[in-house]
Amino acid sequence: MSKKVYCLVGTGSRSFMYIDALFGPYSAWGTLKAVCDTNRKRMEYVAKYVAKSYGSHSLDVYAPEEFEKMIADTGAHTVIITSIDRTHHEYIIRAMRAGCDVICEKPLTIDCERAEQIFAVSEETNKHLTVTFNYRYAPRNSQVKKLLQDKTIGEITSVHFEWLLDTIHGADYFRRWHRDKKNSGGLMVHKATHHFDLINWWIDSVPKQVFAQGNLIFYGRENAEKRGITSFYARGTDSSVVDPFALNLNADERYRELYLNAEKEDGYQRDQSVFGDGISIEDDMALVISYVNNVLMSYHLTAYSPWEGFRVNFNGTKGRLEYEAVEKAYTSGKENDPNRLDVRQKKEFELKEEVRIRIRPHWAESYDIPVEIANEGGHGGGDDRLLRDLFVSDTEDSLGRAASHIEGGYSILTGIAANESMRKNAPVSIKEMIRDYPTLHRILG
Repeated sequence: MSKKVYCLVGTGSRSFMYIDALFGPYSAWGTLKAVCDTNRKRMEYVAKYVAKSYGSHSLDVYAPEEFEKMIADTGAHTVIITSIDRTHHEYIIRAMRAGCDVICEKPLTIDCERAEQIFAVSEETNKHLTVTFNYRYAPRNSQVKKLLQDKTIGEITSVHFEWLLDTIHGADYFRRWHRDKKNSGGLMVHKATHHFDLINWWIDSVPKQVFAQGNLIFYGRENAEKRGITSFYARGTDSSVVDPFALNLNADERYRELYLNAEKEDGYQRDQSVFGDGISIEDDMALVISYVNNVLMSYHLTAYSPWEGFRVNFNGTKGRLEYEAVEKAYTSGKENDPNRLDVRQKKEFELKEEVRIRIRPHWAESYDIPVEIANEGGHGGGDDRLLRDLFVSDTEDSLGRAASHIEGGYSILTGIAANESMRKNAPVSIKEMIRDYPTLHRILG
């Protein structure tokens, strides 16, 4: 069996899912030869981690200006992109033009201009681009897809979708680079792309029009001051800080090496105060979305909830499907510090993970569907199944879970339109929004 050769760009926390997969369970199918990052200290830590964890294996490291050289030196077939969102388009395009297929973390990119460039070069090079939507692969989400696909509630007419990020997970977006909308597109693009993709997939349609309202209502210094907070700090890695929202980078070896010890390279601080200045993203957003198949959806995202999870209700011509999941919050690098207030609070108030799928037919008794719970891996068990599909591709996919740049494009259109709608305080037509981008308009319009 011929093994594929991979390179990876962007060595933050998310990259380890792919690093551990290719040096671990999927090493027989692929080899990770090199990594690329703007921060050399971060790359050096990743290389040391691989050498320590996987024995004789090693990784070469390359700066961004050496990206094409990395591909040539390694003979890479595929580039994995886990860099900051606003740079996805740059590395996707450079990889495809260098002859590689691409695996890209969600979101595909953060605006229409960058998406247009990706789609044009994808057509030009005919290279394959996969966007990694882990949630499609969670067994319970696949169950919902199958129930809807089998017309259990008839034709879908409307959806209500509420997603809650708690004060462990949700707060983390306001400590790091995501807090600047120029980097991430805000939570409507960076986080909600997961949710919008699930809806596109579940209802087998694409968005037509979006009307959105949103505010920064909880995080940020001004909001804290309104609640009577008078003591502020710049960052959490300080022994004098006592705050459940503070992140201490010294509490975890990986965070210390990836971020604290690498700061002198680029000045990036991973542990900024969530109640600081300079936050340009929203933390509470409400949308009304219409789809091409005439389904209507109301959607709400809250990033400061006391519990983590979601509720999604589908109305149909034969009844209603109600799906609720209480999830465990996840923020890597915070679990090893028993002295941190947020960890103690989390342990004290931790909710048991619960999932329920209920069918409420017209003119009949409602009933619960036994839910397949995946105890292993992140994103409800979706990560491990996604990785196998990426690196092995030996399982049948009758539900169409694998997502190309087409699905990646549709998923971000909702979030981009939501940002535009909030800016204009008016509904935004998807067709009109992408009218000036000829490739996007032709393929996604």
